[in-house]
Amino acid sequence: MRPLRFLAISVLVATIVLATPSLTTAADRPGPLVTMTDPVNLARLAERSSHFATPGFEALVARDAASSVASALRVAITDPERQPNPNACTLVLPCVGDPRLDNFAAAEHAEVRQVLFTARDGATLSGHVWATRSGPVKRPLVVILNGSLIDFEQGHWPAAQSLARAGYVVLTFDVQGEGASDQFGEGVDRSDSVSAGVPGLPHNGRPFYSGLEDALNFALSTPVHPYLPIWNSSSGASHAAKQERRVREGLDSAFDPLWSTIDPSEIGVAGYSYGAVAASYVAQQDHRIKTVVAWDSLCVPVQPSPSEVTGLFLSNQTELLPGFVSPIAAAIPRDCFGAPAGPAVRPRVPSLGISADFVLPGLIQSSDPGSKAAGSRVLSKDGVDSGQIVIQGGSHADFVFVGSLPLPATLRGMDMTVWYTVAWFDKYLRHQPSADRRLMSRQWNSDPATRGVDPVHDGNAFSQIFDSRLDIRLASGRRWDCEDLRRSCPGSVAASTPAFDYATYVTR
Repeated sequence: MRPLRFLAISVLVATIVLATPSLTTAADRPGPLVTMTDPVNLARLAERSSHFATPGFEALVARDAASSVASALRVAITDPERQPNPNACTLVLPCVGDPRLDNFAAAEHAEVRQVLFTARDGATLSGHVWATRSGPVKRPLVVILNGSLIDFEQGHWPAAQSLARAGYVVLTFDVQGEGASDQFGEGVDRSDSVSAGVPGLPHNGRPFYSGLEDALNFALSTPVHPYLPIWNSSSGASHAAKQERRVREGLDSAFDPLWSTIDPSEIGVAGYSYGAVAASYVAQQDHRIKTVVAWDSLCVPVQPSPSEVTGLFLSNQTELLPGFVSPIAAAIPRDCFGAPAGPAVRPRVPSLGISADFVLPGLIQSSDPGSKAAGSRVLSKDGVDSGQIVIQGGSHADFVFVGSLPLPATLRGMDMTVWYTVAWFDKYLRHQPSADRRLMSRQWNSDPATRGVDPVHDGNAFSQIFDSRLDIRLASGRRWDCEDLRRSCPGSVAASTPAFDYATYVTR
């Protein structure tokens, strides 16, 4: 099964290589399949690597890479039952995020605890819980779900640490088959979810959908109600005995160590890539969840759910050359794919999507400016607050920080993502009236830090190609519907803070 995962990675790399820049535009070639973009927008994808390609930063990455390798060796020696191999972090590159965030616990006087718990198919999942030591007695909970193929929880610690500093308890974890979590289940379920995220294989979405539910159950566990995995519906097997045994052996966590700080009535989820698809769906289905932020990208829950093959290979494809169609779609489809069969799910919670001009560098579907906001508009029609932010010149890599691999991304995309993520959760979980002003502000219409790194000194971080929108009910009770955030709308307010960057926010 595992070689197919790396076949998928190879397809991804091949697609990037084939996607050479072109001056073809939507005006030149009308129709549903439009390819490429202008060189200026393409140049924005080099901003992050250009900024961090310094000897000092690379030394920090090398230090963290050595620490990651040493940690994996300790696990192999002290807990040989765990099976996090092989995956991208063990075969391709060490799991290294942004090394500037390494001292968060000391700088913020924060609680950062590693946790291990058993998934419903018997796999051991690895994660961390985050919260500052000072702050409200009870705080909202946010669970962050990572993506497939080359992804791991450290890549999403910028958002996790920012949320913790803002007053949340946060759980980050590696989905089964990623990072430090097991690749295989136990016993009869050993291969139940081994195909996670690999297009064309059965049950490839299961670790994301069921994994998010398992993680949420763990985050809400307490000493009185310790965590036990639920029965695995696909086999009818229970792996609670493994969880109980590993707790007795001092290996797994019996319950969330930060349980006493959590307000179980205020829960949000965020996800990236396949994790964004699963989070979009589960948030509407699970009535414990109050809101969701989807990082590339928000989708609409439907039944029957399309397969991943349909979603990523047969929807929104892009023509690279006349007669040659990209093997991977140019945009995440509108409908949530890979969801388990079940009853219809009705949209009910506020949902924010954050996306970017590109999925893969050089590939862009520009014939329909509203295509990336399509899911958000459907949710708005169903009566829920929704929005879609699209980052100018950004790619699928803008939402994850991989220190050991210079993925093509903008410099400011992650900052913009964190800023809107915190503001959205502040509105719907902390119920802060000030969050309205942040969501309505022109903070990113004329951002000095964006202007400073942009190839043509454009300080407006919103896409010129795709619509960015927000349709929300304000604390005052009136609605604010802005369908073009790049140009701003009546009711927009002036930027209230200086240029925001998450590293300064979490370490100052």
